[in-house]
Amino acid sequence: MNDRKRLPKFQLFVDPNDIAKLDDPKYTSSVPGQMMIDNKKFSIKTRYRGHYTKNLPKRSYFIKLKSRRKPREFHLNAEYKDPSSIRNKLSLDLFQAFGVLAPSSQHVRFYLNGEYEGVYLLLESVNELFLKKRGLPLGPIYYGINYDADFSLISPLTKKEKESLTSGYQRKVGTPKDDLFLIEFIRKINQTPDCEFEKEIQKYLAVDKYLRWLAVAVCTQNLDGFYHNYALYRNPESGLFEIMPWDYDATFGRDWRGKRRKPDVMLIGGRKNGLSGRLFEFPAFRKQYRKLLEELLDTLFTTDYLEPIITSLTETIRPHMIFNDASDLEKFDGEKDLMLTFIEERSRFLRDCLEDLE
Repeated sequence: MNDRKRLPKFQLFVDPNDIAKLDDPKYTSSVPGQMMIDNKKFSIKTRYRGHYTKNLPKRSYFIKLKSRRKPREFHLNAEYKDPSSIRNKLSLDLFQAFGVLAPSSQHVRFYLNGEYEGVYLLLESVNELFLKKRGLPLGPIYYGINYDADFSLISPLTKKEKESLTSGYQRKVGTPKDDLFLIEFIRKINQTPDCEFEKEIQKYLAVDKYLRWLAVAVCTQNLDGFYHNYALYRNPESGLFEIMPWDYDATFGRDWRGKRRKPDVMLIGGRKNGLSGRLFEFPAFRKQYRKLLEELLDTLFTTDYLEPIITSLTETIRPHMIFNDASDLEKFDGEKDLMLTFIEERSRFLRDCLEDLE
């Protein structure tokens, strides 16, 4: 009984005819429904979330609660391809611990029309409420939704000059006027002369926070988080852009298909988008990144720090997981050792590569 109290209960009720609409690949709108969160009932709008994940047997959902005030939004992630169901939360919490803005998350028990669907991850939306909770001034927020969000002038998709420098981004908060700041930022990254770049970029980018984000992304080995799967926030008081992680279930030794990946797959600089590539041209930024990476490897990206967290998360959700057969249970129980081995081997690999940043 105590275990059940540790995981909130989320119940979604949607008309079967509307679920059939969501199942139609051509249907992109939301449908109405009801959401019971523990004992509170809300009217909601919902749709499947994700491009790849919406076609999986266990769907993820975007939920918008109706209210008299600003509607509350959140995501219910199935974490279908992650046998542990904890990698996303583990990674996002690690970003927060290392001083990077990141959405909060919590595991919940999820029901659809009365049928138990298993453990889901409740994921905070990065929006106005996200900023308000953290005491941050209201400013534009962009989601990087495809590979054009790589901070360059040339599209990695078409190999041609981008028709718009906002290509690849979805504005979540702000107005079209805010797009001018994003365009100017990308131009500064790519067109500022070398003699001016080191000083000039610090007028547009929170460099320390970007390098902290990069260090965690590299340690967790998220192969799909450098050209998209991130959010950008421009603080109107400082005028600086900050980067936030998104979708980190394909980490700690597994990729987006759930396949195991060796700990030396990604180099110490990550997959170099236009911003990282330009920063690494300058010794001062390489030195700053190395110092932050060493700090992370010494303090947080260690088995001493992460093992108790992995154990707690695993033990909390295990009684509520749905296992189709004994092999699923065996795989779940083996994920802890797999992740701990990855942490040790990944850390060792990165330490051996530190001199590459000289």
